[in-house]
Amino acid sequence: MKKLLLISISALLLSACSEKNQYEQAVLAQMKKDKDIKDYKIEPEHMAKCVVDMTSENMPGVAPIDPKRMTAYRNYTKMLTLNESKDPKKTLEELRTDFGSAKDLAEAHSNYTESLMNCISAVVMESEEKTDDAPKTEEAPKAEVAPKADN
Repeated sequence: MKKLLLISISALLLSACSEKNQYEQAVLAQMKKDKDIKDYKIEPEHMAKCVVDMTSENMPGVAPIDPKRMTAYRNYTKMLTLNESKDPKKTLEELRTDFGSAKDLAEAHSNYTESLMNCISAVVMESEEKTDDAPKTEEAPKAEVAPKADN
């Protein structure tokens, strides 16, 4: 019985990790394409981690192993890859159904966009603080010129 429980929990954890990893990869792909990320010279990997963490806070479900959270990861991944779909109209309809309504889909998109903006702001501020805290090099003291002796 214990083995069966352990196997079930392991399978659930692997599935949850898989859904989250697929979402992270979809976010990373978006970050690599994003012009603002390039312009601000932000590492796409760092940005993707921030966005995933922040969007996860507002997703349904309590933990990554929660079936609602796993479904949310799957739906967010599908939402981010909508443009790559062979039939975007059909996929959009599926997303509306998967999220529950057009309003819920809009809220999910808003969650993603808001998280993206907050992460850009946070990462830029973080990099500015690092620049401000960096030790400043002092100029070498100027050599004093001795007055010329009158001969």
